[in-house]
Amino acid sequence: MKIGILQTGHAPDAMRPDTGDYADLFQRLLDGQGFDFVTYDVVDMRFPDSVRDCDGWLLTGSKHGAYEDHAFIAPLETFIRDAYAARVPMVGICFGHQIIAQALGGTVEKYAGGWAVGRQTYDWQGKTVALNAWHQDQVITRPEGARVVASNDFCANAALVYDDRILTVQAHPEFETDFTLKLAEVRGEGVVPDPLIAGARTAAAHPIDNKAVAQQMADFLKRNPT
Repeated sequence: MKIGILQTGHAPDAMRPDTGDYADLFQRLLDGQGFDFVTYDVVDMRFPDSVRDCDGWLLTGSKHGAYEDHAFIAPLETFIRDAYAARVPMVGICFGHQIIAQALGGTVEKYAGGWAVGRQTYDWQGKTVALNAWHQDQVITRPEGARVVASNDFCANAALVYDDRILTVQAHPEFETDFTLKLAEVRGEGVVPDPLIAGARTAAAHPIDNKAVAQQMADFLKRNPT
């Protein structure tokens, strides 16, 4: 099964030699699932020719806001709507979660409650799931037809499913704890409040559920082929 990774941002230059880019994180996360991957740097205006070029799509995180004025935003929203109409399955993570919601009629804003950084726990359909998060923006208003499958007190729309065609997650199942802590050093200082960074370092001793969420992502893509 061919999965197209729509890369909506890049990992920090200082980290990329060791970690790879965001697309590499997802390939490692979903290794062993039988997927073949191709990456499109949509943030740099490199788009697929058609929503049918791949069997499924995965939208990455980004440092950009979905509501910001960047050249790639409008064509990406059009691509999302076209893929949804064509019933090509999609998974969106963090920015991907937000831009899909915005493209389909939802609202994304810089959350008045501030940042979520590091390990967070969510009520995921009755189970407690822990993932690393890195965001201030949130989906404030869900699109019509979007169903909540995960939430917590800070983030009401932490994971959404759209008519069994799209699965989106606000947190980062592709972020291992070491990556998140390094990101805090490179992009957090002076931006994210110091107590939140300190809390992320303390919480790093506790396990996260990346593999379980990765399996959900893979199962979703596999059971919804075009």
